[in-house]
Amino acid sequence: MCKTLYLSTLNFICSLFSQVLQSHSCCLILSLLIIILLKCKSFFFLKDKTDVQKSQVGTIDKNLDRGNWSSKTDYLLSLIGYAVGLGNVWRFPYLAYKNGGGAFLIPYTIMLAFAGLPLFFLECSFGQFASLGPVSVWKAVPVMQGVGVTMVLVSTLVAIYYNCIIGYSIYYLFASFQFPLPWSDCFEWSDENCSTRPNEYCNITSANGSFVLVNSTWLNDNNATCEGSNTFSISVQSPSEQYWDKVALRRSSGLDESGGVIWHLALCLLLAWIIVGAALFKGIKSLGKVVYFTATFPYAVLIILLIRGVTLEGAREGIEYYIGTHSDISKLSDAEVHHVFFSLSTAWGGLVALSSYNKFNNNGYSDAIIICLTNFATSVFAGFAIFSVLGHIARISHKPVSEVAQSGFGLAFIACPEALAKLPVSPLWSVLFFFMLLTLGLGTQFTIIQTITSVLQDEFPKYLECCINVAGIYWVNLIDHFCSGWVPLIAAVLELVGIIYIYGGNRFIEDIEMMIGKKNCYFWLWWRACWFFISPCLLTIILVWSMVKFSTPSYGPILYPVWGTVLGWFMIAFCIIWIPIFAVFNFAKAKGGIFERLRQISSPTPDWGPYLECHRGERYKNQESSQRIQQSKQNENDLSVVYTNEMIMISSPNCD
Repeated sequence: MCKTLYLSTLNFICSLFSQVLQSHSCCLILSLLIIILLKCKSFFFLKDKTDVQKSQVGTIDKNLDRGNWSSKTDYLLSLIGYAVGLGNVWRFPYLAYKNGGGAFLIPYTIMLAFAGLPLFFLECSFGQFASLGPVSVWKAVPVMQGVGVTMVLVSTLVAIYYNCIIGYSIYYLFASFQFPLPWSDCFEWSDENCSTRPNEYCNITSANGSFVLVNSTWLNDNNATCEGSNTFSISVQSPSEQYWDKVALRRSSGLDESGGVIWHLALCLLLAWIIVGAALFKGIKSLGKVVYFTATFPYAVLIILLIRGVTLEGAREGIEYYIGTHSDISKLSDAEVHHVFFSLSTAWGGLVALSSYNKFNNNGYSDAIIICLTNFATSVFAGFAIFSVLGHIARISHKPVSEVAQSGFGLAFIACPEALAKLPVSPLWSVLFFFMLLTLGLGTQFTIIQTITSVLQDEFPKYLECCINVAGIYWVNLIDHFCSGWVPLIAAVLELVGIIYIYGGNRFIEDIEMMIGKKNCYFWLWWRACWFFISPCLLTIILVWSMVKFSTPSYGPILYPVWGTVLGWFMIAFCIIWIPIFAVFNFAKAKGGIFERLRQISSPTPDWGPYLECHRGERYKNQESSQRIQQSKQNENDLSVVYTNEMIMISSPNCD
């Protein structure tokens, strides 16, 4: 029955898919459809209790309702895959070069220590303590439940454009299995502006006294020379740049021109969602195994690229531009410098979601230190690998490094492909590079989708069981510009306010000590200073500063139309409007007078606390047990099954 329903549903989606692809912004709509399909995967592949028990052989979970990580390594690699993403490779190195070189590490380290690390530890502890996702965990402070909703909405929007980037990587990965690489020269798809080197021209005086414009080829053929002052170059586009615009994207002139569907990108996008769905088919159990590859493979490629890069001609100049002799303290006033601490992916809800599957007594403190240091080291290390290659391309192109250094799409799909195309055995290097981008993107995307599904699992556990066009790059860039910056900043500030000032910072520290053991006052000195004062003040200053320095978004030299900017602000409003809406909703739902209602929505709900009753201890034993805790206890009593032949015993979990 389930298989029949699954096949009929797939047929319906396929027919709907063919119609939707003819509409405006089809890639984004396609992404939403696949997300919905992934949410309902548990309905299509529903298992009975016996199947669930058998699947848990050898990895008995203490939390039978939600499950736990099979091992600590699964959790740490998932965190690394989530925190270490595309931004570490294509954004951090360029921001370091652009914003002061080696001096850039000063504000980066400060932000990591005073905001990134404290927020990371706070979110991991928050999710682990209650074993709940980013929305349900706000039972601790019902008035702030909208903060969790905002995080999930940001993750949903990010999931849409992030998978588009993964789709681009898949397309380039397939295109790399050619020799020569299709962007290595100006082939039939190029126009007259395409050239592998700058076109140099010269003004010479003809016999009749008139000026004639000739190129360097004419000079060589006629054994002529040109005075230095008469030589100039006309701007041209590299083959990799034209391939990106004309072949891969078939980019239109702006956001206003949508055009038709780019079928090769649509199919790559579909493949990206299939990969994500397959990796998350069994939730954290399958995710915990996939990340062994997706979280480690990028490091192998970065090491290979660095070894090859430093042996190339011009690598030294590239590295010097990265963090060497071009440090500039004056550039540190740019607010963009301080946004990099979000490379830890805080305030998106993913850290809360991943940590909610931890066993109660997991040491989240050491996890936070390990992941933050790994993220920092990866960003710096990736910069050496990338800029050694950029230094080489600058040398052979007779350009300064500043002209070839790019960020984001320009670095990943123009500058690096151009450099790799000039190496011996270029298809091999190209395959490695784009496979690395693919695994980096998937590592983050897995957790983003798991964040969304964990919310559905917590909020609707019963119902969950029942149930690219030519302007595409402009949409991807628009969502990235507006949703990945200000909304997480706002959510981070309100998260600190909710947990530290409303729920109570001292109370939260006592909750953490229930998990990791009692610590002396000196241990908490740093965390108290950051959580109570430094972190919220820093984040608020950055938020205000960023808004003051706001400029019209653009993709390269193309400015977005007014309605595009308005749409971006609307996306921000749509994400954060739920914060006051849920506050008002919970206020209206509470009983009593105004002050009594305010007290209720500012206090934990009766069922707040550790998920398993055996972990609730003296502090929470007198609180009213919720239905989920009673059900969890019943499940523990029910699960005592002995299998013969393969003779596996599943005993009820305990807190030991």
